[in-house]
Amino acid sequence: MLLRLAGPLQSWGERSVFGNRDTLPFPTRSGLIGMFAAAQGRRRDENLDPYGPLGFTVRIDRPGRLIEDFHTVGGGLPASHGLPTSEGKRRDTALVSRRHYLSDAVFVVAVTGPDRLIAQITDALETPVWAPGLGRRACVPDEPLLLRTDVEDPVRELTERVPLSSSHQPAPGRKTVPVDFIWDTPPEGMATAQRYETTDVPLSFTPGDRRFSSRPLWRTTEELPATLYAPRPSSRALIDYALAACAKEEPA
Repeated sequence: MLLRLAGPLQSWGERSVFGNRDTLPFPTRSGLIGMFAAAQGRRRDENLDPYGPLGFTVRIDRPGRLIEDFHTVGGGLPASHGLPTSEGKRRDTALVSRRHYLSDAVFVVAVTGPDRLIAQITDALETPVWAPGLGRRACVPDEPLLLRTDVEDPVRELTERVPLSSSHQPAPGRKTVPVDFIWDTPPEGMATAQRYETTDVPLSFTPGDRRFSSRPLWRTTEELPATLYAPRPSSRALIDYALAACAKEEPA
């Protein structure tokens, strides 16, 4: 299947703690699996092994802008009404936290895996138990979220057919446009791929026992056909792309 992740704010944390919640510059495996699990109505303490076979390829249509949200809690209160501490006392100062977001970012994600699992996830995203969020519940996605289902080769769709956002306007006279990709398996024949590690493989979402492991990722810049660029609003071009698949599925 193909997902379009866009909205006013996104936040894909990797090493977040209460006082400082970070975000990576692209969707994480843990964030995407969390979205699927929420749509399917799975509890936080349920086994995550069924999502193990899933593969993700991310096309960065618009990287967005990193912003910081500064929070204070419990300030200006008398000591007797301050926030409780783990020692059973009360704080006499405000609790400060910083939360980071990507503003106005757009990603298109190819999701691969066993047919039955993909079908279950797509059904859940169309009629979710809990609403999908872009890394956090407060980050509501734009439509369309689910671009296409039952795609034979979703990675090829990313590189050859899915319309590009307006931030990728090709230079005059050029037939291609450079677009960044994130791969979770080594891309074939791409010697210039940049490899690095990220800690975003979820082992447990259980409150009080959240655990993650590391994995390698590869980042490349691919030259895509300039014909994918949509001079009209890119959201309209993507909606048309999504509706085209629906039209093919309707009986004549």
